[in-house]
Amino acid sequence: MTEPYLEIAGIRREYGAFVAVHDVRLSVRRGEFMTFLGPSGSGKSTTLYILAGLDVPTAGDIRLEGRSLLQTPPHRRNIGMVFQRYTLFPHLTVAENVAFPLAVRRRPKVEIEAKVKEMLRLVRLEGFEDRKPAQMSGGQQQRVALARALVYDPPVLLMDEPLSALDKKLREEIQVEIRRIHEETGVTILYVTHDQEEALRLSDRIAVFSKGVIDQVGTGEELYANPATRFVANFIGDSDFLPCELVAVEGTKASIRLAGGAVVGGIPLHAPPAGTAPRDGGSAALMLRPERIALRADAGDGPAIPVRVRDITFLGGSLSIATETQGGEAINVRLPFGHPGGSGLARGADVWLGFDPAQAHVFL
Repeated sequence: MTEPYLEIAGIRREYGAFVAVHDVRLSVRRGEFMTFLGPSGSGKSTTLYILAGLDVPTAGDIRLEGRSLLQTPPHRRNIGMVFQRYTLFPHLTVAENVAFPLAVRRRPKVEIEAKVKEMLRLVRLEGFEDRKPAQMSGGQQQRVALARALVYDPPVLLMDEPLSALDKKLREEIQVEIRRIHEETGVTILYVTHDQEEALRLSDRIAVFSKGVIDQVGTGEELYANPATRFVANFIGDSDFLPCELVAVEGTKASIRLAGGAVVGGIPLHAPPAGTAPRDGGSAALMLRPERIALRADAGDGPAIPVRVRDITFLGGSLSIATETQGGEAINVRLPFGHPGGSGLARGADVWLGFDPAQAHVFL
């Protein structure tokens, strides 16, 4: 069996009684764009800093091409890093900032000049060589930081919330540039963000962190279509959760009873939390994606839930429709702009929400 290019093997980090990271295990392929996604305090940045050598794990190991990095000091790991704060030297020019990692490695002047030119071309900042950081926009400074991190050809590039200080439009522009640079260089990237849309735009795979552990690893499509936990279902994409009763379990599918008494079968059942088991008659939660719910004038065929429209919001390319069940549960529906289901719809209208059981999920 081929060894993974980069392996995080059972990393744990304790700060006194507080466990920031617990038994994190992850294998990363050479040239992969892997994103650590999760809320603040979930352990994603701590894991990244351990990779960089800026923090030391309480237990576990980090291996690059089979070799442990734990005894290698940060400056000898040859790993590039880009932070949220650009950390550019304000008194140096763009060219001098980019050249700095090579200068401290005592590379020949001719090599430094050639690599700086190559990197500025890569990040599309030709002609900016003599500017100081203060003379550049935030997006341009971030490109300089990226060029500096790549100039010495590191095998791995770590990026910690690098775009969080930028506005939405500029953030999206730089995301496109980062993806292009990854494709052109083939460098292995580990990227930390709390922004699910950013993770979906950039990543080959995503590791979803929650409370110091990785809940699930997969492509954006895999995480969205088959979330392993309720946390992943709630964090990747929008979701509606309705309380229900578990009627029966048939393999990986469940039958449930909705609040109105209707029984619906054939819904994918996800792994229960550790230490619990599915129990007929027990409580569960039905998860629906807003864009996979159909509006109906009547119950029609298949499962449907009676609701009242509480609000309608125009979002440009779509309509967001807030509804409420007879039991007071909120369900949000999203329809593409111009969809006939939204035509003539008004606040206070009584409608039915239909769904395909195969596209729903049940969590315990």
